[in-house]
Amino acid sequence: MGALLALARVIDRINEFIGKSVSWLILVAVLVSATNAAIRKIFDISSNAWLEAQWYLFGAAFLMAAAYTLKQNEHIRIDIVYGAFSRRVQHWIDLFGHVFFLMPFLVLMLWLMFPWLMMSVRSGEVSTNSGGLIIWPAKSLLLIGFALLFAQGLSEIIKKIGVMRGLIADPHTFTGHHGAAEAFVEEDGI
Repeated sequence: MGALLALARVIDRINEFIGKSVSWLILVAVLVSATNAAIRKIFDISSNAWLEAQWYLFGAAFLMAAAYTLKQNEHIRIDIVYGAFSRRVQHWIDLFGHVFFLMPFLVLMLWLMFPWLMMSVRSGEVSTNSGGLIIWPAKSLLLIGFALLFAQGLSEIIKKIGVMRGLIADPHTFTGHHGAAEAFVEEDGI
């Protein structure tokens, strides 16, 4: 289990670095958008390539930061239901969800996307918009984003098992309603 926990730490570091780094792409997308709008208004010229570059940049930030979001435990869940359970039950819910929902979905996406991307690269697929960009870089972002998310899902499963076996401390402090009551009782010695 020690080697798996070391692997999880490496995956976490990689996804944290990438997640924090790509946040700057939002600023670049805003600057491209503002520059494009200014040039269009001042000089009455524009290009579809600038418009597509904006969504490439935003898409890259979103897709590349998805694994970091999972690592930070900031993904979407129904906290009102999840929070009603003890932390032990929450661990089981997370493990079950990762193993039976997240990972099969990611395997399917990676399996389907790779040939789809290769076909786009081989054909030199270009946007159907006049003056648009080539398409395969955007498609490669999808594949990379899902691969990073797969790696982080694996890391989360390893860490969840480590926490449940008492090998590592719980990296997430979400306790919800039930856990908050438990923490209050432990703190006051009631």
